[in-house]
Amino acid sequence: MEAELLGPPEELKGKAVLEIGAGAAQCARWLAAQGARPVALDVSHRQLQHALRIGGSFPLVCADAGALPFADGSFDLACSAYGALPFVADPRLVLREVRRVLRPGGRFVFSVTHPIRWAFPDEPGPEGLSVAASYFDRTPYVEQDEEGRAVYVEHHRTLGDRVRDIVASGFRLVDLVEPQWPAWNTSEWGGWSPLRGNLIPGTAIFVCERD
Repeated sequence: MEAELLGPPEELKGKAVLEIGAGAAQCARWLAAQGARPVALDVSHRQLQHALRIGGSFPLVCADAGALPFADGSFDLACSAYGALPFVADPRLVLREVRRVLRPGGRFVFSVTHPIRWAFPDEPGPEGLSVAASYFDRTPYVEQDEEGRAVYVEHHRTLGDRVRDIVASGFRLVDLVEPQWPAWNTSEWGGWSPLRGNLIPGTAIFVCERD
């Protein structure tokens, strides 16, 4: 939010904003504090229950991002922080739906784990700095339960794939932001660490507009 990719905070007041893949609705909660009118959407009822427990005076909607239950041109802005897009096999379905519910000139800002991370082991230390897989291998990452059913699936798209998906869905790509690791952050979790963050990007943020 500090990057103001949705626009200056003072200009968010009164804007209708859709958060997609909202999880616990952290973005929607921040937007509401700026005076915006957010709607938090997620396919997971459990995640939305968590958002409800935390609280917030905005609607929570349980729905598929590929079939948004809103009329055309319902929102001024849309955002997604690591939500929805990495978890669908065809992200263009989501992008086209987002474009549909945005008003002309509306902006969609979404973040994903930077695609280059797929080539490196998910380790925070030196072992996570050597290439272990092909960046161009688009085989999904799948976790299964004891009966072999997929319980978690994440799809890999290269940067070029993401750009082509955005353009083919009718958006104009305004910016691609690759945030640098902040000096104050000394935490390590999963494959995230100052060691890795200072050498390779961890996040890719796409700023798109509907003309």
